[in-house]
Amino acid sequence: MNSPVRASGTLRTLALVGLLFLGGCATTDPDYADPRDPLEGFNRAMFSLNDFLDRALINPLAEGYNLIVPSPVDKGVTNFFNNLEDITSAINSLLQFKVGHAATDLTRVVVNTTVGIGGLFDVASHLDLRRHEEDFGQTLGTWGVASGPYLVLPILGPSTGRDAVGVVVDWFTDPLTYVQDDTVRWSLRGLNLVDTRSDLLNASRVVDQAALDPYSFVRDAYLQRRRSAVYDGNPPPEEEEDF
Repeated sequence: MNSPVRASGTLRTLALVGLLFLGGCATTDPDYADPRDPLEGFNRAMFSLNDFLDRALINPLAEGYNLIVPSPVDKGVTNFFNNLEDITSAINSLLQFKVGHAATDLTRVVVNTTVGIGGLFDVASHLDLRRHEEDFGQTLGTWGVASGPYLVLPILGPSTGRDAVGVVVDWFTDPLTYVQDDTVRWSLRGLNLVDTRSDLLNASRVVDQAALDPYSFVRDAYLQRRRSAVYDGNPPPEEEEDF
């Protein structure tokens, strides 16, 4: 299963540089089946590479983590990283002129960081302060930037041209980027990677068991989900949107 987990800022930057190089060298097949995926040959190769890395390394680590870490601790780790992501969400909500959402996200950070003991407990959700999960890829979408071609990034997984730019910008709003101690920063990023993959174990089993073509399944699900996110769950009919 190709996992859509996020890696470190360094890996993101390297991935983008690699994509720019490959994009300049790639040829486009005029007979590709899906107009959203003109680089399908390259993307399938990256999907296979990511799937190999996932099965060989990331998934076993996630399964071991899921086995030995008690559920309350696992939930606390997830809450901690969600709390950090709410900062990025608040910034992007402001960039999208969603002032109310930004205020809610910032309130969540304050409540969970203080009452929730550094974000280990999601107190804000119990106060009906829901997460919005905005990122710069969505921000570009609300500004009218087209999604561009579907891309599978090394390590990072499904993306689009627009979202690939977004992850680089989001790196600068990620609090982990500014942790000075390299050991602590890399340890936290590694923990975030494994914790995220652990939360996706059941989803990956569904894809493995249900999809005749896991690549197409993941691609279509990702594009549909991202399109819905840009339009806050109410996207227009696809024929009305220019690619």
